[in-house]
Amino acid sequence: MKIYTKGGDRGETSLFDQTRVSKADPRVDAYGDVDELNACLGTVLAFARRPGPVDPAPSSPVDPGIANALESIQRDLFGLGAMLADPASRIASRVTKAVIGEVHIQRLEQTIDHLETELPKLKRFILPGGSEAGAMLHLARTICRRAERRVVALGERAADPNVVIYLNRLSDLLFVMARAVNHRAGVPEVEW
Repeated sequence: MKIYTKGGDRGETSLFDQTRVSKADPRVDAYGDVDELNACLGTVLAFARRPGPVDPAPSSPVDPGIANALESIQRDLFGLGAMLADPASRIASRVTKAVIGEVHIQRLEQTIDHLETELPKLKRFILPGGSEAGAMLHLARTICRRAERRVVALGERAADPNVVIYLNRLSDLLFVMARAVNHRAGVPEVEW
């Protein structure tokens, strides 16, 4: 199978139900933002695996637990994107890994709760930044919020309600992860 199909040469793409829509369609924007978020999380993982200047082992505060959580989230985001690209909700009956449900949301909440146990309580807003991985996680959080806004703009019946809930909870988790990797790296938070 070739990577190029030429099907989008006129500015259109196909949804899962074979409906042709403009590449500027709001639904395409929504799953495009989810895809951008996924790529940003891949960048965080690349920072986590990059060798340090002296030590050939990765020198990142992104420990295996957070890295595993991020890889799991990346898989979820493929499923979430598939759900958004399927306005007729037909893929869920055939491809179970393309379904985001309450169990996925609960996993995010449990990870938030676990990471927050090691963090100091927030008393003020903090500026996004810190270590490379921490800064990228803050960036991922903002992309996640944009994706959430795009999905909400589609309307209540345009997507499974769990899609919005998942993105809302994920943005919270990405904020907590950014704080956690910065805390573990000894990078102080800068208050606003």
